[in-house]
Amino acid sequence: MRSDKKWSVQPTVSIELKDCIYRLSYITDQPVKDVVEAICEHGLERKKVISHLSQNFRRTVRVDNTLYIGDIERIPVKKRIAVGRTERISTRVDGNMHETLKVLAYSLDCSIARACALLLDASVRDVEFIDEFVQNYLQKHVDYNRMKELKKVLKYINENNPYSEEVSWGSFLSYLVDEVKLNAEKIQDSVETFVINHWKK
Repeated sequence: MRSDKKWSVQPTVSIELKDCIYRLSYITDQPVKDVVEAICEHGLERKKVISHLSQNFRRTVRVDNTLYIGDIERIPVKKRIAVGRTERISTRVDGNMHETLKVLAYSLDCSIARACALLLDASVRDVEFIDEFVQNYLQKHVDYNRMKELKKVLKYINENNPYSEEVSWGSFLSYLVDEVKLNAEKIQDSVETFVINHWKK
């Protein structure tokens, strides 16, 4: 078997989660399957995401250096009724991630696709992940001066926010894209339009 073999995984997720993933795909100008894979990778690296999932573990497993105790009395996630509409999305993962998803599926007593869906949901809800994902993308694709301006904007918003809410990179970029997406094809164009037309006035 080739070491770079990719495994197809097709998790069924809520419409809301699918929309969120497609939005990230649009914002970062990446294929949906790449975004799904990135979300899974980050989720598997974060102990708090795995700890959150472990509340549903029916079997005891070790992930990295942590032992998660399962409870066979827990209701299997595969028997829980989904609320609202769902749709299937597709991705391809490498052998290592596929093996880790198999471990999660074993501990959750469900299919690999279901384990992937639960991992996606838990990872996307991690605000730190979304911030890191968006900020990493911006740093790779937006030039230094514009990135500097965006940081100033975010700092200004958070320092002068009367609502005691902190605006994240993810929510800020989502707002920015909504503001200028009609005239911009890529996020780099959105950033340039925003910095020139809104911030530097």
